[in-house]
Amino acid sequence: MTPSNARPRELWTAGERYEAYVGRWSRLVACEFIEWLRLPAQLRWLDVGCGTGALTETILACAAPAEVIGIDPSEEFVSAASDRVQDKWVKFQIGEARALPQVDSAFDVVVSGLVLNFVPAPATAIAEMRRVVRAGGTVALYVWDYAGEMQMMRHFWHAAIALDPSARPLDEGERFLICKPEHLLALFEDCGIEEPECTILEVPTVFRNFDDLWSPFLGGQGPAPTYLSTLSEGRQARLREHVRARLSIANDGSIHLIARAYAVRGIKSA
Repeated sequence: MTPSNARPRELWTAGERYEAYVGRWSRLVACEFIEWLRLPAQLRWLDVGCGTGALTETILACAAPAEVIGIDPSEEFVSAASDRVQDKWVKFQIGEARALPQVDSAFDVVVSGLVLNFVPAPATAIAEMRRVVRAGGTVALYVWDYAGEMQMMRHFWHAAIALDPSARPLDEGERFLICKPEHLLALFEDCGIEEPECTILEVPTVFRNFDDLWSPFLGGQGPAPTYLSTLSEGRQARLREHVRARLSIANDGSIHLIARAYAVRGIKSA
């Protein structure tokens, strides 16, 4: 097991396991995000940290873009996105949020979904997003409400910390303080993005049964599954039952939770 004073290396690389864990819910949130932006058709979009293509696919389906480019540092994610989203208007590339490979003012809209808190220098990433959008263009992103109503993860961490207080520093709700409206708005303002505004995006997360909720935590993708992978089988089983005890399970075995995200948008001035 990883020592309690060491943080296990968190992975975001395996496309199929990511889809089972949060990909299926990120697609629902992406729809709410694009609806909130309400931007005109035939714009050039850049999706920073595109992952397996959830947001890119939604832009293509709902925003009638002239072009979408998805950027992600993971070769496996870029490959998965390319396989999933095949369209002449879409291209995926390997790239880093803190040093985007695109030229200045190349896009009408630059967006990012559920990524900013994982970037070591978020202000640098926002500055890069601002750099590659044209004057008058839109910069927008969204992140999970890790400390509040991303309920699947909250149930996991409340149970984990009750059993192992040393797990607290690994909890996304403790670590990712940037994932609050006031911090997102301040970051946009500090990076010179004008007229910033924030909203709540909320979607239902319905699991067929407890296994449908628990099994994705075994995939090793992200902080909670990574922590789980460091535990012995006995400790995993104990944590599983503590999570189960926290949940309200319907007569048919289904579990109805919600996933909340915060979204922020603004304009690059001329």
